Amino acid sequence: MTDKTILAVDRLALSYGSNPILKGVSMHLQRGEVVSLLGPSGSGKTTLLRAVAGLEQPHAGRITIAGRCIYDGGGSVDVPAEARDLGLVFQSYALWPHKTVFDNVAYPLRLRKVSGDEIQRRVQTALTSLGLAHLAERYPHQLSGGQQQRVSIARALVYNPPVILLDEPLSNLDAKMREEARAWLRKLIVEMQLSALVVTHDQSEAMAMSDRILLLNGGVIEQQGRPEEMYSQPSTRFVADFMGSNNQLRGQVVEQRGEEVCVKCADGLRLWGRLRSGAGVGDEVEVLIRVEQLHLMHEAGEHRARLDLVTSMFLGDRFEYVFHVGDQLVRAWGKRAEPPGPQWVEFPPEAVWVF
Repeated sequence: MTDKTILAVDRLALSYGSNPILKGVSMHLQRGEVVSLLGPSGSGKTTLLRAVAGLEQPHAGRITIAGRCIYDGGGSVDVPAEARDLGLVFQSYALWPHKTVFDNVAYPLRLRKVSGDEIQRRVQTALTSLGLAHLAERYPHQLSGGQQQRVSIARALVYNPPVILLDEPLSNLDAKMREEARAWLRKLIVEMQLSALVVTHDQSEAMAMSDRILLLNGGVIEQQGRPEEMYSQPSTRFVADFMGSNNQLRGQVVEQRGEEVCVKCADGLRLWGRLRSGAGVGDEVEVLIRVEQLHLMHEAGEHRARLDLVTSMFLGDRFEYVFHVGDQLVRAWGKRAEPPGPQWVEFPPEAVWVF
């Protein structure tokens, strides 16, 4: 840890009865950094966020914020949620339906007995910075989903908390609005130099918004790093599979040259790729290939195979091609529709990962 560390979690453990949810998780958040907790349902990401917030009760470990210990399983320290001074943005927004936008945002300040003039100044500043000043007298039911989300964030920021915690902040928005909102939220975070811990199950959202990603699996951190590292340098099959849109094939290693192996798949398809496990010649393996790394070619060549194209699907900004390889499907992307039938497909060895 460094003097820039604003949040530190050390060997945090939490169970529901005999079911362990967090198994000694350690992580940190730097000042002005956005860290996303990513993972499938049941991985522990929301539980970790709620434990930091004081909404879940760990049984071991330590949590500090700005050098202040707020939880110590060995030292009987457990600061209540309302005294941790964290900004919370919930999935449901959790706005008071009978209060105006102004009063919703002012609520945390009134709880802290801030003076009326100071409340007026801080709320006005928060609403203006989030483009909500003209909506101050409206009620939540008079707002769009995106506007309600901004009110929730304004309420979390109004008392300048050292860390803001966001639990699936974009999940209630439709697909188009989510894309716009994540760009807006990332811009806000950068401009205001916020220190944010974000829970999401959407890997595209995590990569777009985060400085670092912590990928949880079964209550432990499977891998952590910058979005580019997580996507391009997965350390395990779970990470490789979770962090992208993949083709998955089964096969057997038939040849090896150092860290590169040749895998024989269904229909006689032979692929050269990078070995990312301890497998060797004769072993059954799984092959993962990012969909965007496959390319349709006009002729035969090295690392190319003739596959049967089943269909082309129009996705708006691209076409998706579907091929048969035995009883499995292989997908690729391109810019135009292609007729069904045999097509040459290139499998770059650096894009073929063998586990």
